Parts: sequence; structure tokens; C-alpha cells
Amino acid sequence: MLDEFVLRALAAGIGVALIAGPLGCFVVWRRMAYFGDSLAHSALLGIALGLLYGLNINLATIIICATFAMLLVWMQQRRVLATDTLLGILAHAALSIGMVALSFLDNARFDLYSYLFGDILTVRISDLYWIYGGGVIVIALLVFNWSSLTLMTIHEDLARAEGVNSVWSNILLMLLMTIVVAVSIRIVGILLITSMLIIPAATARQLVTSPEGMAIWAAILGLLAVFGGIFGSIEFDTPSGPSIVTTAAALFALVSLVVATRRSSAAIK
Repeated sequence: MLDEFVLRALAAGIGVALIAGPLGCFVVWRRMAYFGDSLAHSALLGIALGLLYGLNINLATIIICATFAMLLVWMQQRRVLATDTLLGILAHAALSIGMVALSFLDNARFDLYSYLFGDILTVRISDLYWIYGGGVIVIALLVFNWSSLTLMTIHEDLARAEGVNSVWSNILLMLLMTIVVAVSIRIVGILLITSMLIIPAATARQLVTSPEGMAIWAAILGLLAVFGGIFGSIEFDTPSGPSIVTTAAALFALVSLVVATRRSSAAIK
């Protein structure tokens, strides 16, 4: 019989994997990995403000990350600077301000390591409410806007001709990533959140050719990474967040090797 904290960890990991996998497909297709990292860095400011003012950490993180995303869209529309430059400025400014804010806290009130690298084994019931509540919103919006988001990803000009609002689609994708980042902090931490978005999706891309198939396989591979990481963490007493990402990376390497071997065999024949 598994301990209660392990069951909570598994439930939390399943919830994050199911939303990070499909959303991560768009991150891979649109090459938004840098945005994901920048958004995750801004989350530290949300954590700091939440701790300083006694707010819910997830809510404070969503507010700050959403503000970050909206500010980026606004500055992109005004063509102030190149997008990667804007991301660098905003992300490092938010990260630095967050660290300064954390310095005003009593050290006993927070564990910076767990926020940076995650600690899924300490997940509480309240965290599960946020994960599955946010997960339902993300999945519902993804399903409802799947066609328009996919069309925007494949051919932006064609999507506009079909009546798709490109600005709204970009804002929606950023807001969905904001929710995933906020609810994933306790699972893999600020520094590793983007890994759960990218690695399962990149692995799934080698197995299927359809967008829907890639989304399903990304979720499945994310689940395998969570299960492997949690039980590996317990068995070998390793950090849970890095253990999950390490498992995801191992799956990517294994699938890449199998796919490359099959292609070599097919080429020889």
C-alpha cells in the first residue's frame, strides 16, 4: 500500500502531465521554448509577492505571469525591440526583482530550493485543487480552440484568411502557458517547468505525424516520466523534480535511438 504523500504526488504529476503534454506540442511547433523559460523566471516574482503579502502562491503567480505575457504582447505590437530581446529584459528583471523581494522574508518562511527545482513529494490537497482546476480550464480551452491554434501554427496567413484572430490566439496560448507554469511549480520547479512542456512533446513528435496523435503521445510520455521520476526519487533518494525531467530525457534518448535504428534499417533494405 502506497503512503498518502506518494498518492498525492502521483495525482499531482498525472494532472500536470495531462495538460503540459498537449500544450507543449504548440511550444515545440511554434519554437516558444525561450518564452516558456522567461515565463517561468517571472513566476519567482509572483511567489515572492505571494509570500510577502500572504496571498495564495498559485494565484499570485498566475497574476504576475499573465501581466508578463500581456506586457510582452503590448511591446511586440508597438515593435519596441526584437522579441527575444524583450523576453530577456522582462524575464531577468522579474527574476531579479523576485530575488530582491525574497530577501525581505524571514528565511524560515520559504524553501527557495523547492521552488526552483520542485518537490512533488510535499504536494498538499490544496495544490491538487489548483492543478486539476487549472487543468480543466487548459484542456477545455485547448479543445475548443484546437483548430484555430493548429491552423495558426501551420500557416498564419491562411489562418487570418479563415477569420482566425492571430492576436487573440497568441494571447490565449500565453495565458494557457501561464496556468501550466503556476500549477507546475511544486512539481518540477521554476527552472525545470519548460522541460515538461518541451521534452515529452519533442519525443512524441518522432512517433506520430498528426497533431492530435502528437498531443496524446506527449501526455502519455509525460505520465511515464512522472511515474518513473517519482518512484526513482523514492528508491534512490534523489530530488523529485530533476528525477522526473531526467526520466523524460531518458525516454527522449531511447525513442530517438529506436527511430534512428529503424530508419537505418529501412534505408539498408
